[in-house]
Amino acid sequence: MTRAVHTIGTKSPLSEAHRIMNDHAIRHLPVLEGGRLVGVVSMRDLHLIETLKGVDPKEVTVEEAMSQDAYTVSPGTELTEVARTMAQHKYGSAVVARGGHVEGIFTTIDALKALEAILSSPRQPSRTSARRKAATRKSTRAATKRPAGKRTAKSPARKAAPARKRGGRR
Repeated sequence: MTRAVHTIGTKSPLSEAHRIMNDHAIRHLPVLEGGRLVGVVSMRDLHLIETLKGVDPKEVTVEEAMSQDAYTVSPGTELTEVARTMAQHKYGSAVVARGGHVEGIFTTIDALKALEAILSSPRQPSRTSARRKAATRKSTRAATKRPAGKRTAKSPARKAAPARKRGGRR
């Protein structure tokens, strides 16, 4: 999660949103009104509105381009739940808020950074994976054990010795 969140007001022009996004290399801005979260505007939203004929980014407000139904989560929400919901609904960000006040933002870039950290960290087996490995070893041993004295045609225990001539009475 990014804690230093840049925000914008509903009455700000789109040109201001562009400037903030470009200056800070970000793609999502939580939109506030009276200090409370009312939506989110993305770089994609800005581009979509600006492609409409007759739109002047200095005159159109952020309120006209923002999405009012921003995906918000509380600070204690599990990362797996946030990632699952974002992937399921194809959200680009989750605004972390408590009581309408923005505390952070979690974007797809944050998710990729978390994934990279997990994949590049030294592997330490968890208790669950250690139990799974032990169970697999036991089941493998049980499957390969043969009853004493019995041999299968497919995998003999050892190579048969060549037949010997028996000596006998003459």
